[in-house]
Amino acid sequence: MNIIFVGKHHGKSRVLSINSTLAVALVFLVLSLLVAAGWAGYQTAIEQVEAREPTNAELVAEWQLKLAEQKAELANIEENVQQQVDALTLRLGEIQGRLLRLDALGQRFVESGLVASDEFNFDQPAAVGGPEDALSGDSFSAPELTRMIEEMEWRIEDREQQLRLLDQLASSKRLEDELYLEGRPITWGWLSSKYGYRSDPFTGKRTWHAGVDLAGKDGSDIISVAGGVVTYAGERYGYGNLVEVDHGDGLITRYAHCKTIKVEVGDVVQKGQVVALMGSTGRSTGPHVHFEVIRNGKSENPETYIKRASR
Repeated sequence: MNIIFVGKHHGKSRVLSINSTLAVALVFLVLSLLVAAGWAGYQTAIEQVEAREPTNAELVAEWQLKLAEQKAELANIEENVQQQVDALTLRLGEIQGRLLRLDALGQRFVESGLVASDEFNFDQPAAVGGPEDALSGDSFSAPELTRMIEEMEWRIEDREQQLRLLDQLASSKRLEDELYLEGRPITWGWLSSKYGYRSDPFTGKRTWHAGVDLAGKDGSDIISVAGGVVTYAGERYGYGNLVEVDHGDGLITRYAHCKTIKVEVGDVVQKGQVVALMGSTGRSTGPHVHFEVIRNGKSENPETYIKRASR
């Protein structure tokens, strides 16, 4: 094998003859140089990697930074959770307040007789129960709990609307019952003189009696036969001590010859409330109450209302 070297000047060239031994030596030399260059590069890379390894202080600082970041993230999560808990607590407080109002309204229905007291007890929680599940229960998640609260709020709002309507109906019925004139104006006694023409107890002449007389014990109670407003409470000629109650719709009742008056003009009285005590004041022969019913300025027979059935 020949290698020809050509010079730059004068066009001269040289020929180098290479036998097989020299060729092998050259190949080995080239391979050795390549291996040495590779090993040197590897060692340089290892040294650079080792040079970049952090020290213990750097590792500690890095971990402290990571812990600080995790603590900040955890604090943020705790704050969000606390805000959710506070919001749920506020909503639960509102629900409890609404439930208290519902209980009070239900108790009013029980006291009014519209709901049987032995059927509903608003002072005690509703009884619940069931067999125990063999599987352990899972805790509710925040979204599930929120959804349950929303459903409860919707149901409570629906019940509130229904109970408000029932309360309005009940109030209307109570008002009608309160203004419904019926019964006797005394708790004890008897009918001593009827409505209409009679023989006057003082003159013996035939005279008109615009009410009924109910005799009883001196000082016994005289009660209003319906709810209303007191429009007169004092002495009047012939009537003695008189109480007059306006029940609305042109209906008025009078209670005369009272021993003592228990109400004043402007007082709102309820059905069955004591308005006076029985006596014999005015034009009277003994303890009794002269009871009149007047509708639109005209007297009516009180016995019609006394014999009325309760509503």
